Amino acid sequence: MPMEKDFDRWNTVKKEVNAYELRSDFFYHQREVWWCAIGTNVGVEADGKQLNSERPVLVMQKFNKEMFWGVPLTSRERTGEFYEKIAHEKGVAWAMLTQVKTFSSKRLLRKIGMIPQEDFAKIQKRISEFVLRIEPLHGGGALGGRSH
Repeated sequence: MPMEKDFDRWNTVKKEVNAYELRSDFFYHQREVWWCAIGTNVGVEADGKQLNSERPVLVMQKFNKEMFWGVPLTSRERTGEFYEKIAHEKGVAWAMLTQVKTFSSKRLLRKIGMIPQEDFAKIQKRISEFVLRIEPLHGGGALGGRSH
């Protein structure tokens, strides 16, 4: 039986994260890995751990000071088409390629380091391949025909 998720505790942390004001001297960049308060999420979506519901996230595309696309990382060795092994200053991790999403930079807690350009290029290529092979939806509306 799956472990019960504590959405109420995350909601309290999320309010604190949302209230955080970015400092004028705050910067982050592509290829950086940060501890990020990603939260307690639904179903198979990657969850954070510890008090701040955090996990390492790779900054894939910075849109502006406040918003970026990121890929959550795991320290557990993973194989298969949905994962890519990378190296950073603190060791190795596996990028969870199907979990790419938009994050607010308010979620960024502590910088871990930066990954090599070669690893970053591999992840960019792998994510591009996922996007390019997506089949169009056939009927069913916004929820894919699922009824509630």
